[in-house]
Amino acid sequence: MDHLHQTEFGSDTFIDKISQRQNNNNVAPIPLSDASQSPFILPIRGSSVGGEVTKPAEQKRTDKKGFGFLRSKFHHNKASIPTTYSTEQLERRTSVAESTTKQSLPFDQLFTALPNELQVEIIASLPLSDVLNLRLASRSMHTLVSLNEVPITRYHLDHHIPAYAKRLYPVPRGVALNFHYLCGIWHRLHVAAKLSHLMCEWISKELFLRNTEEKRREFAPQRERMRRRLIPVLFTVFHFFESYRKLHLKYLAEHDGVGLSRTPFTINPIEKEIMSMYDDRTLLRVHEAFPLVISSFMRRLRPPSYVGRVERSLRGYLREKPPDEVHVAVLCIGGLREVERIWEVKGYNTRRLTVDNWYNSLTRDVAEPEPPKKRRGIMGGLKRKKSSLAVGKTNGATSDNDSSFGKGKQPESLVFHTSLAAGMPMGAMPKDELKMIFADLPVLQRIWCDTAEALILDRKIVQKSSDIRRNAQIFTELIRDDGVEDEDQWLYGTVAPETLRPNLDAIVEDPDE
Repeated sequence: MDHLHQTEFGSDTFIDKISQRQNNNNVAPIPLSDASQSPFILPIRGSSVGGEVTKPAEQKRTDKKGFGFLRSKFHHNKASIPTTYSTEQLERRTSVAESTTKQSLPFDQLFTALPNELQVEIIASLPLSDVLNLRLASRSMHTLVSLNEVPITRYHLDHHIPAYAKRLYPVPRGVALNFHYLCGIWHRLHVAAKLSHLMCEWISKELFLRNTEEKRREFAPQRERMRRRLIPVLFTVFHFFESYRKLHLKYLAEHDGVGLSRTPFTINPIEKEIMSMYDDRTLLRVHEAFPLVISSFMRRLRPPSYVGRVERSLRGYLREKPPDEVHVAVLCIGGLREVERIWEVKGYNTRRLTVDNWYNSLTRDVAEPEPPKKRRGIMGGLKRKKSSLAVGKTNGATSDNDSSFGKGKQPESLVFHTSLAAGMPMGAMPKDELKMIFADLPVLQRIWCDTAEALILDRKIVQKSSDIRRNAQIFTELIRDDGVEDEDQWLYGTVAPETLRPNLDAIVEDPDE
């Protein structure tokens, strides 16, 4: 006969042996259904085998007797519980108790108890916006994030930045990685993605004539393919205008302010230097889509109706399209960020007013300031004497606001003197630089196109100029449904994770339709 402890717990043999042992001791057997459904419970104070609960008064009297009563109960019911525990069961119970204790602690205490290396790895896996917001949580968190800019930036470069962005903005040599470099790339990617979405919405409505909701739903896969193909193109266009403004200022400084408008050339030297950074495939693809980008922006600033003056007056479209120099100033000085900001303005009149206000602000900064008029006193040439009290306030000791920073010191930066204090890409320009570049803006029709086509033929990317896709061929190339895998390998790299690549499930046509 097998011993009790050698049977498997909860099996039919185990239940039969318990029933047999209880019958021998004249104890009512436990029903099989209840025993199989109820969990195995160790005896605790106040419980009995028959299910009767000891009353509180009886329990107090029992407690006074010591542990003898419990010991007798334990020996009486020894057949109904396992007598020993294995080492594995004890380790499991200990680990469960420890995990329960750890889970009861708050998350911040669990996080701060980790080593700094693990804390940095957890922070690096968060989105960039959350990483930057953590710096505002506390001084210790600000210090932890700021001192570990290099590993956090490296993680995001390896897992969240596409390959085409790193080709145009490589890691700077001799300078440690920082948040300014990473946030600059994310800013450009955000502008390219937002402008691509706005362009595709406008192209679908105005050029493909998808005006109704049903037509827009049917055209959704083609619109999504066009959007994801335009993002790298617009990112490259952002790089072009950003580099053009920087190199243009450099060219003016090297030639004593003599710009390209007063210099004869066959190929624009600034554009040639920028396009030398692009590979053949990137140069050809951007050149084919560049007229679409510029023309769509220009069409955005024209009146929606060209029927006649009467209809335009009835609709309130009284403003004409802006001149070409306004478009050039927006592109070469403001960049694609300014293009996207203007594009988002709803209403033609409001949008035109926004452009005019922006351009007038540039002309005010560029214009020469008028000399101040001399004020003459009542008595002719007599000048009013300044108060000695006012002189003492200005020339004497520093004020209360200045004394807190010390003599010759500047107020602390709002970003705690971190790398982000350098500013955003293509930010506001100083007035002296703005004046130099404003007087030497290029012609709108000659931006990119002439230089790019000459370099494409010189590199022999195509055999002849007619091989370059134009007009309707561009739309066919943008909405085609093949070549996605090859494009992903070229744009995002072979080792890029799936989270970095665009979601292809959103652009697959429904087979039922």
